[in-house]
Amino acid sequence: MILEVAPGNPLIGTTSVPGDKSISHRVALLAGLSSGDCRIENFLVAGVTKVMLCALSELGIEWKLVGKTLTIKGAGLQRTSEDTDIVQLDCGNSGTTMRLLAGFVAALGLPAVLDGSARLRERPMKRILTPLQRMGVEIQASPGGGAPLSISVRPPERKLRALQYTLPVASAQVKSCILLAALAAEGETILTEPGLSRDHTERLLRSLGATINSQVIVSSEDASVQVETHFTPPDPLELEPFNLLLPGDFSSAAFLIVAAVITPGSEVKINNVGLNPTRTGLLDVLRSMGADIAITNRNDSGGEPLGDLHVRYSKLRGTTVSGAIVVRMIDEFPIFAVAATHANGRTVVEDATELRHKESDRIHDLCVELQRLGADLVESVDGFVINGGKMLVGGRVGTHRDHRLAMALLVAGMGASGPVEIEQAEIITESFPQFVHILRNMGAVINEK
Repeated sequence: MILEVAPGNPLIGTTSVPGDKSISHRVALLAGLSSGDCRIENFLVAGVTKVMLCALSELGIEWKLVGKTLTIKGAGLQRTSEDTDIVQLDCGNSGTTMRLLAGFVAALGLPAVLDGSARLRERPMKRILTPLQRMGVEIQASPGGGAPLSISVRPPERKLRALQYTLPVASAQVKSCILLAALAAEGETILTEPGLSRDHTERLLRSLGATINSQVIVSSEDASVQVETHFTPPDPLELEPFNLLLPGDFSSAAFLIVAAVITPGSEVKINNVGLNPTRTGLLDVLRSMGADIAITNRNDSGGEPLGDLHVRYSKLRGTTVSGAIVVRMIDEFPIFAVAATHANGRTVVEDATELRHKESDRIHDLCVELQRLGADLVESVDGFVINGGKMLVGGRVGTHRDHRLAMALLVAGMGASGPVEIEQAEIITESFPQFVHILRNMGAVINEK
């Protein structure tokens, strides 16, 4: 599918965004490990979560999805020795699904093979293999260190080993994988990260009564940050069933935020957006660049902060993004780059090498496609440099089968001097199926060709 965006129309209106993708993944798995029926409202219904739910079905966990309400019949953490058939789990193109499922399957002790798309097979999995193997999980990767991952059966009477481990990079996916596996470990697991990554898994476990605490340690020598997390699984080994309302996904809201900020005359309100501070780095950076973004109606749901965002068209100035804030906006760099093309002056992004290991190489592919629209942008090893303030031009761009790149390019078209065509735009439904509909309702002119 090709979408054509006509530039210039202001965005006006109030909307909401789908349930948080990261929390949807995690809450579905924890519900599957619970001892009863769980009800999850505002669950994200999209390509990536459908893959996760299909994997739960393959593992024998029953669920039902009506609209955006998901009910899951938890199977508990206990199993019988009869569960020895190897389960084939298709993770699609989602690294989150594969890494979290690996920890989930390890906790159950079931034999499984986790595989996915050609791109997913290229993504690094050694970062979860090493800690899982140290815990006693028999897990193997392909010769290249990626998918498919093979996990061997573990006898029900044999628990995993508690782990004391330092992650080489701050990673919520790796941390969550280990924490899920640690539910079947004996004793306290201690994880140290060189930075602050998103903490949805910790909040969910804590809300379910688990003993889990995190401490931020700041070095007196160089002001570097480490986060130390201590987790002890429940005793007896049981997670109570729960009901939960998920906040709107900040990463989805980011595209609407930037669309309003760069389009003259725009004024948009986005309700009930998750405002977990480990996720809102983009919000902090845009405000420092001069973006007019206000927060009202602050609230809390299941331990997660949320609020309403009021966004207006703004004149931005260039900035530098590096260090600790990078991980707090790691999923938002495609749309941040679009905002930076509208900022007066120079914007520099550093310390973002992780972007090369997403659904696409988000440094290279982003630079290539924005350059096609006339952006003054230079790729670097760990980021890029943008000389902003120059209007983008019309043209045709590709998505590289990356949902966030596709949405960013669509927003870029709203601020161009002529129509922009986005090829393979159907990939947007991977995480935000309502995106085009919402933009049209607020005034954007987007046509399918």
